[in-house]
Amino acid sequence: MHQTWPIMVEKKGTLVIAELALLLLLLLLPLLSGALDIVKVREIAARNNVTCILVFGDSSVDSGNNNFIVTTIKSNFLPYGKDFFNGRPTGRFSNGRLATDFIADAIGYTKTIPAFLDPNLKLEDLPHGASFASAASGYDDFTANISSVLSLPRQLKYLMHYKVKLRKLVGHKRAEDIIRTAVFVISMGTNDFLQDYYLDPTRPKQFTVEEYQNYLVSCMANAIQKMHRLGGTRLAVVGVPPLGCMPLVKTIMDTTTCAENYNKLASSLNSKIQEKLEAISTTSRMKIAFVDAYGIIQNAINNPALYGLSETSKGCCGTGTIEFGDSCRGLETCTDPEKYVFWDAVHPTEKMYKILAEEAIKALAQKLLV
Repeated sequence: MHQTWPIMVEKKGTLVIAELALLLLLLLLPLLSGALDIVKVREIAARNNVTCILVFGDSSVDSGNNNFIVTTIKSNFLPYGKDFFNGRPTGRFSNGRLATDFIADAIGYTKTIPAFLDPNLKLEDLPHGASFASAASGYDDFTANISSVLSLPRQLKYLMHYKVKLRKLVGHKRAEDIIRTAVFVISMGTNDFLQDYYLDPTRPKQFTVEEYQNYLVSCMANAIQKMHRLGGTRLAVVGVPPLGCMPLVKTIMDTTTCAENYNKLASSLNSKIQEKLEAISTTSRMKIAFVDAYGIIQNAINNPALYGLSETSKGCCGTGTIEFGDSCRGLETCTDPEKYVFWDAVHPTEKMYKILAEEAIKALAQKLLV
């Protein structure tokens, strides 16, 4: 559900590897510390054709697509977005921007990744990326159908619509080049268990927990194959976060500490995802990275002072224990969300998205330099 998106590279020369690794290492740090030369970062990004981010997933990366479909799963009302530009709600399930937005800003082409279904989306912004994600979606189509949101195959159909518009704007060859050098991002998996398997009786009758995990991984693999056929060559898959540490899950499980059974479930699914990604990367020409959202978020929860955080057990909205989505509408919020890991009982704050992005970039850049 939570994320940033580096790229694995083939060894095609020390200079290229070093530059791309440096780009990944530096992308977000200027936004967080102000200590680095943003002009230099953007020069490196341009040299490596890192201009476009194409996003698929759930509420962790939905920048407002659900605003434009018939579903009850929305966040286009306050207090969501109170720390976004001009303090306006956009459909992002946080108080401000998402990790994908910060990456786009660091690269320098746009301050946010727009929702593809937004009727106000400008054609000239298409070459720099779009989000096709839909809050409450999952790898399993049935998960999306429960909430009447965009399934992963539906999101991929909109990618085809995106390509058509892009060709009209920049021509066929340039459009194919943009897709080829784009960073594809997938961030989902949480809802497949929290809103599907553990709430609806359908899938438990068909699958054991492990069988369902395997099914989700096969759905992910099918989607990746489709992305590859559509021209994608760079992919980052964000792992499932520590589900048992979400305030809502802790409330339901009546525990003040992270629910370990839910965390073990997430960790097991992540292992299966990583194993499949390794297999895909060896049989295709795609460069694939796995982002360990689980480890990054858990580290922030266990060591909050390292990140300037202090509240890890509840969200900023309402009581912080049960409210999310529509139940958060119009509620009072904490005075300083910069100190909170969670914005509502499920989703991170903008501050946590910054932390998640920065830490993932650094960790994966170090791997690239080995």
